[in-house]
Amino acid sequence: MGGQLTRVGRVAVRAGIVVTGTEVLTGRVSDRNGPWLAEELRRLGVDVGAVLVVGDRPEDLRNALRFLAGEDVVITTGGLGPTADDLTAEVVAGVQGRPSSLDPELERHVAGIVEGLMDGRGWRADPAATAAGVRKQALVPEGATVLPPVGTAPGLVVPPAEGRDGPVVVVLPGPPSELQGMWPAALDAEPVQRVLAGRSELRQETLRLWGTLESQLAATLRESEFPGLEVTTCLRDGELEIVTRYGPDAQPEYDRLVGAVREAHGPQLFSTGPTVDDLVASAFADRRLTVATAESCTSGLLVARLTERAGSSAWVLGGVASYANSAKEALVGVPSELLASYGAVSTQVAAALAEGARSRFGADVGVGITGIAGPGGGSAEKPVGTVHLCAVGPSSEGLSRSVVLPGSRSAVRHRSVSLAMHMVRQLLLGGPPA
Repeated sequence: MGGQLTRVGRVAVRAGIVVTGTEVLTGRVSDRNGPWLAEELRRLGVDVGAVLVVGDRPEDLRNALRFLAGEDVVITTGGLGPTADDLTAEVVAGVQGRPSSLDPELERHVAGIVEGLMDGRGWRADPAATAAGVRKQALVPEGATVLPPVGTAPGLVVPPAEGRDGPVVVVLPGPPSELQGMWPAALDAEPVQRVLAGRSELRQETLRLWGTLESQLAATLRESEFPGLEVTTCLRDGELEIVTRYGPDAQPEYDRLVGAVREAHGPQLFSTGPTVDDLVASAFADRRLTVATAESCTSGLLVARLTERAGSSAWVLGGVASYANSAKEALVGVPSELLASYGAVSTQVAAALAEGARSRFGADVGVGITGIAGPGGGSAEKPVGTVHLCAVGPSSEGLSRSVVLPGSRSAVRHRSVSLAMHMVRQLLLGGPPA
């Protein structure tokens, strides 16, 4: 993973994010809110100093808020429900020095939402327990701005009490759809607008290399200094991302960085922004070509990635998870004698899978993948991680690769898909070989 090469000077406005929930802390639920908020703030010109994840323990949330006390704005997510472990509003009120009181109008509003939900779903609930939960969600810190509920829970914007220093705290719900729906109202709140008035533009650009190691890039960048740039790198599944953040005044330095990377790694530079998925999708759409896949060890992961984006039905015809040899023969048309002579994991079978997928679906491009993802099934000749791939294009031109990939079963499968995506990119657009 990446290393920071140069540090940009302090931007005008900084933020911290606190994600609450034991289910997120323990990994039972993946954090979608922290990254989303960080990118939204970056677009606004606000630099995020930290994203903290804490469980449903009041003292841990207090400590997180104290840790971020030097930021200009802090955003919390989660802990706004009616249950006993939903304590974010109460804790924030205490940290900001603002006692809470019941907002009767808000109580009636939340009660109406809850009643509508129960009637619409045929739920039965204890009236006393429901009323207590509604009352809990209608407790508002003194001087706070209430953000109307998107689900059942209202949000809050809580400035520090008069005479206290510290950030404005924006309290948002945990469900991503509710948080994102409430975000515009949070930005429009007067205390947040006051904080954002001091923001400055924060640009972020990405260079993407294929087939370059971080150590090679580090050697290139050591030859020059790039003041005003914050550069981080990340090597993932063979692809090296160079993400740079900077203010407008540092644009000449960023242009110089791009020039240095082009000069040293031009053949490996396949994008100055778009991902390989973006490039492949655009190539199929612009050239009005279609694709089909036949996958063994990846069992449909490639076609799933190709169809991840809206509109892919215009160019993805389908895919076959031809895991068993019988499926390779019956569904894709791989000759039985080929399987007998070379084995299912071979360059010959990968080519037959690619041709078979293209032929059976009537596609312009066919991709075949076969391999041994492990942890068992390997041999001295074909160790675990052996993968053969083939991509065949509109004029029967093709690309083949045979690799031994490191890592777990999941890693081998996902790295195979990444390699296949770059083979398709190379087949359609040229550029760095896969």
